[in-house]
Amino acid sequence: MIQQRIEHKLHDAFAPKHLEVLNESHMHNVPPGSESHFKVVVVSDQFNDQRLIARHRAINSVLADELANHIHALAIHTYTEAEWSELMAAPASPSCRGGSQIG
Repeated sequence: MIQQRIEHKLHDAFAPKHLEVLNESHMHNVPPGSESHFKVVVVSDQFNDQRLIARHRAINSVLADELANHIHALAIHTYTEAEWSELMAAPASPSCRGGSQIG
């Protein structure tokens, strides 16, 4: 399963204090059971003193194969432990606005 592969890769790469990998494919115009749209929430000490773009590049690098071959969309939410302690939740994903059938 792609979701489990994402979880393992992010866990190994970032030793997160908090990790969520949510399959949001059901919110889009895809066949049932698809694994094409994901949201990740990663809270890691590795993000201390890193700008948002560097954090996202790091996630994209770790998930390069999945992004190139399996994932259609990836929402990335990265936080330091201090940032997360203030929020305790990532923003909700927007509703799907349509699009072509992916499968």
